[in-house]
Amino acid sequence: GVVQDYKEAVKWYRKSAEQGVAVAQYDLGRSYGLGNGVIQDDVYAHMWFNVAASNGYKNAVKGRNMAAKRMTAADISKAQGLARACVEKKYKGC
Repeated sequence: GVVQDYKEAVKWYRKSAEQGVAVAQYDLGRSYGLGNGVIQDDVYAHMWFNVAASNGYKNAVKGRNMAAKRMTAADISKAQGLARACVEKKYKGC
């Protein structure tokens, strides 16, 4: 038994996500979608799911679509812009 530490998990997901690891990008999307280790934020969940999907992680499409159901059109547009900027920056500082 190890104590579950979502904040620590998010730290490592982010390090991997910034290196282009799609599963870590997906895990960040889940973390933001559920509020595990971070403040719950559908815009950032959608953004990370979108980035993971663009890197070929198929489950990310389902996560992105689920997050989108809880979002306004403006929120989705914001998330898409953040995802584009994240990819352009090669995932650094997203």
